[in-house]
Amino acid sequence: MKNGKAKLRRGPGVRIGGQMRARRERGDGRAVYAALDLGTNNCRLLVAMPDNQGFRVVDAFSRIVRLGEGLERDGCLAEAAIERTIGALRICAAKIAKKPIAGLRNVATEACRRAANGNDFLARVRAETGLAFDIISPREEAQLALTGCAPLLVADRPFGLVFDIGGGSTEIMWVAQGDGGVQLIDSLSIPLGVVSLAERHGGDRVSAEAYGVMIDCITAEIADFETRNRINERIGRGEVQMLGTSGTVTTLAGIHLKLPSYDRNSVDGCFLEFDQINAVTRYLLSLDYAGRATEPCIGHARADLVLAGCAILDAICKVWPVGRLRVADRGVREGILFNLMRQDDGVMGAV
Repeated sequence: MKNGKAKLRRGPGVRIGGQMRARRERGDGRAVYAALDLGTNNCRLLVAMPDNQGFRVVDAFSRIVRLGEGLERDGCLAEAAIERTIGALRICAAKIAKKPIAGLRNVATEACRRAANGNDFLARVRAETGLAFDIISPREEAQLALTGCAPLLVADRPFGLVFDIGGGSTEIMWVAQGDGGVQLIDSLSIPLGVVSLAERHGGDRVSAEAYGVMIDCITAEIADFETRNRINERIGRGEVQMLGTSGTVTTLAGIHLKLPSYDRNSVDGCFLEFDQINAVTRYLLSLDYAGRATEPCIGHARADLVLAGCAILDAICKVWPVGRLRVADRGVREGILFNLMRQDDGVMGAV
C-alpha cells in the first residue's frame, strides 16, 4: 500500500484518498492522529490531537530495537533485530487500534533504505502487524524533522543549521526564516549514524585515537556542504542559530542538567553552550562502558553508542562554531503529525 497508510481499521472509519481517516467522535470534535517512525535504532510512536498550541499527546511509545544492528557488516537486517522490531511494532499496532484514528502515517528510514532485505522485512511487518510503511528518502526525512523542530527556531537569527543524528544516518539542514516561515535551502544526508559509526569504529571501548577518526569521518562528509553554502560567512556575521534533534543532544543535555532521570520537559528547548557540550563529552570519554551505562540518561541500551553520537556532534560544532546549540526532543514524528493535521481541512486552523 502506498504512502504508508495503515491497513488497520478500527472504529467508524472511512477511507479518503488512500489515507485512513475516522469520523469525528461526538463531543469536542477533535480528531486523533498517529505517527510511527521506524529508525535504525529506535521505534517511536506518537498519538496526538490538535489544540491551540499545536497538538496534545494522548499516547506515545518508544523502544530501542536496533533494527540496523549488523547492517554495516552484513548489508541486511538480522533475524534477531527483525524479531525485536516486530515485537515493538505489535505494541504500536495495539495502541493505534484503541483510538479512532483520523490520520496515520508510518515511515521507515536508513536501515530499510540500505538493507538488501528491507522491503521483505516491511512486507513481513504488514502481514504480522497490519502496519504498512513508507521508506522515505533522506530529503523527506530531513524535511519532516525540520517541520517537527521548526517551532524551536528563535526569531532573531535569519539562518539556521538544523541537524538530526540518527542511528544509521545524520541529516543536516541549512534553513532560512522570515515572514514566509522556514525555508529549507539545502540538506545533506550523511550515511553514518550512531549505530553504523559505532560498529565501524567501536563503541564499547573507545580510544582517543578512534574518537578522533570518527570526528574526521564526519568532517570529511560535511566539507562540500559548507563550501557550497558558505555557512561560516553567515556565522561570522552573527546570523546563524543551531538546533539539534537526536538522542545524542538530549542525552548530553540531561547529563549537563544533572537530571536524576530523563525529563523531556527539562530538556526540550533548552540551550547548551559549546563549552558545556565539550565538558560533558570529555566526561563521557573518561568513562568506560560500565561507567557510561550507570548514567541515568544513557543506560545499558545506549552506552556503546553515545560516544559515536558525541563524535558526530563534535564534528558539526567544529566545522560550524555557532557557539550555542538549542536542544529539541522532537523531530520526524512531530513533523508527520503537523502535516497530517494540516491536510485535514477540519483542523488546519488548530495547528
